[in-house]
Amino acid sequence: MKEKYWKKNIMYLRILLTIWFISSFGFGILFAENLNSIFLGGFPLGFWFAQQGSIYIFVMLIFIYVYLMNKLDKEHNLEE
Repeated sequence: MKEKYWKKNIMYLRILLTIWFISSFGFGILFAENLNSIFLGGFPLGFWFAQQGSIYIFVMLIFIYVYLMNKLDKEHNLEE
C-alpha cells in the first residue's frame, strides 16, 4: 500500500516539475525568441514567461499538487 502511494506521489512530482521546467527554462530561455512575436499585456511572451509567467505557473502547480495529494491521501486513508 505504501509503495502505490509513493509511486503515485513521485509520478505527480515528475509531471508537475516537468511542466514547471518547460514553462520556465523552455519558454523563458530556449523558445523565447520564437515566443517574442506574441504579445501579452504589451510585452513579448518570451519576456513575460522569463519575468513572471513561470512564477505564476509555479504557484498554480503548488495548488494543483495540494489538490492531488489531498485526493491521494483520501484514497489511501491518510487524511489528517
